Amino acid sequence: MAPKLKAQFDAEKVLNDTQSQFEMIQILDEDGNVVNKKLLPDLSDEQLVELMERMVWTRILDQRSISLNRQGRLGFYAPTAGQEASQLASQYALEKEDFILPGYRDVPQLIWHGLPLTEAFLFSRGHFKGNRMPEGVNALSPQIIIGAQYVQTAGVALGMKKRGKQAVAITYTGDGGSSQGDFYEGINFASAYKAPAIFVIQNNNYAISTPRSKQTAATTLAQKAISVGIPGLQVDGMDALAVYQATKEARDRAVNGEGPTLIETITYRYGPHTMAGDDPTKYRTSDEDSEWEKKDPLVRYRKFLENKGLWTEDKENEVIERAKSEIKTAVKEADNTEKQSVTDLMELMYDEMPQHLAEQYEIYKEKESK
Repeated sequence: MAPKLKAQFDAEKVLNDTQSQFEMIQILDEDGNVVNKKLLPDLSDEQLVELMERMVWTRILDQRSISLNRQGRLGFYAPTAGQEASQLASQYALEKEDFILPGYRDVPQLIWHGLPLTEAFLFSRGHFKGNRMPEGVNALSPQIIIGAQYVQTAGVALGMKKRGKQAVAITYTGDGGSSQGDFYEGINFASAYKAPAIFVIQNNNYAISTPRSKQTAATTLAQKAISVGIPGLQVDGMDALAVYQATKEARDRAVNGEGPTLIETITYRYGPHTMAGDDPTKYRTSDEDSEWEKKDPLVRYRKFLENKGLWTEDKENEVIERAKSEIKTAVKEADNTEKQSVTDLMELMYDEMPQHLAEQYEIYKEKESK
C-alpha cells in the first residue's frame, strides 16, 4: 500500500461540517407535543381536522386495499400505512393547479388531488381507464420505473415556468429512488433552469429489502441537494405539521422564482414493499417495527388534536365508517366497469397500427366478438 500523503487541507472536516447542517425538522414529538412553536403552520382548526380526516381515511383505504389484493380483486398494490403524514400533509400544502408526478406508492396523493377512487382501483387492476386523469386533475399516473418521475418533473416544472404559471410540479420517490441516475439528472436540470419543482424523497429505510445504509455513505439524503445547488431539507416524515410546513415553504419559493427544493422525509412503511411477494420479516426485526410504531403519524397527530379539543373517538369512528362506505361503493363501480380487451389496448397504443399488429388485431377482434 502506498504511503498516505500529508493533506494540505482537511477534506474530511469540510465533509463533516457540511453533513452536520442537515438536522431533522420537527414540530410535534411522539406524544403530540409542540416542540418548535415558531414553525407551526398557519392552519385553521377546520384545516387541522381535515388533515387528520384524510390520514384516517387513507389508513382505512390501505387496510381494505390489502384485503382486496389478497382476495385477487386488486392487482399491483404498494402499502402506505406509516407514510400518511409524508404523503398527505405534503399534498395538503399544494394548490389545485399544481402538478403531481407520483411513484407507485403515491396513489393517496392522487386521490386527494382529485382522482376518483374508482379510477384508483382500476389503475391497480391495470385498466386503461385508471391511467387517464380526469379533466382538471393535474397529475400523471403513478410511475413504475424507479426514479423516472424525477426527470419528468423537471420537464413539467420548466413548462410551467415558460408558460408563466404560478404553480409547481411535485414528485415523490423512496430512498432507493435517490440512488438512481434519473434522480440526479432531474434535480440538476431543474436547478439549472430554476424550475418550480419540489422533489420529495420518502426515506422509509428500505429499498424493498435493501437498507438505506447500504445504498449510500451520505449521512442524509437531503444533502444530495448541495451537489446541484438547491436547498435540501430533512423532515420528520411522521410529523404531519412539519411535512406540511416544509412543503408549503418549498412551494412559496418555487412560485416566487427561487427554484426547486429537495425534501427528505424520514418515515416508515409498516407493511411490505408491495403485495407481490415481499416479506419484510426477512429483513426487518420486530424490535424495529415496534420502535417505529411508537412514532405512528396518526397517533402523534391524534394526540395533538385531542390536546386542542379538536378530535374525539366518535369523530374518528365517523371517518372510518365513511371511508368503508365510500370504498365499498368504489369497488362495486370498478367491478361493474367494462372489462378491458386486447383490442382496446391495441387501439390505445397506436394512432397508426403497425402491419403485424393490425393482422393480430383482426384475429383478436374476431375472438372477442364470439
